[in-house]
Amino acid sequence: MSTPAPPPTRILLADDHALVRHGLRLILDAEPDLAVVAEAADGAEAVDAASPEAVDLAILDIAMPRLTGIQAAREISQRAPRIHILMLSMYDNEQYFFESLKAGASGYVLKSVADRDLIEACRASVRGEPFLYPGAVTALIRDYLQRDRRGDRLPDRILTPREEEIVKLIAESHSSREIAETLGISAKTVERHRANILAKLGMRDRLDLTRYAIRAGLVEP
Repeated sequence: MSTPAPPPTRILLADDHALVRHGLRLILDAEPDLAVVAEAADGAEAVDAASPEAVDLAILDIAMPRLTGIQAAREISQRAPRIHILMLSMYDNEQYFFESLKAGASGYVLKSVADRDLIEACRASVRGEPFLYPGAVTALIRDYLQRDRRGDRLPDRILTPREEEIVKLIAESHSSREIAETLGISAKTVERHRANILAKLGMRDRLDLTRYAIRAGLVEP
């Protein structure tokens, strides 16, 4: 008598482009051991959909509105540590990879080769193994050594989640009034947050905040 196959890995797929989600879903659902059971169009939706009773693996695009993939990964890791996390990105970027791992992801898949790497990355993640795309190990070692020599590694979570939201919106060129409307707070509160953020980071202006946002993976360059 043959042993029944284990149930497929239940996947949450988060990307703000419907066409991309559709293409990735076709790749994943074609495998008998993988099944997309939920989709999300932004990071906040992904966090809401990441129920440990319904999802085994979350695949998160790095660049999404409301919450980035990295921010969503942090939230999911804290709320549902049993869920494995993979990051998707258009960019071969050591900083994003490093921030993704710190946020709780076990792998980082480039969209340009997702048709080749995504299935392997999913299976590795479920086995509890990290997935490194080709060249990532060399890049990470080089990046780590450079940071160590310069002494400029990014601090851990200096900003609160709300402050990160505001930095992201500032870096995306939104005005204080637009940020206030988006977050449901007053423009005066936005300005107070902005002043606190600049003081915390030792920075002077929007340009400095934009550079920080790029380094921290809150926005893409």
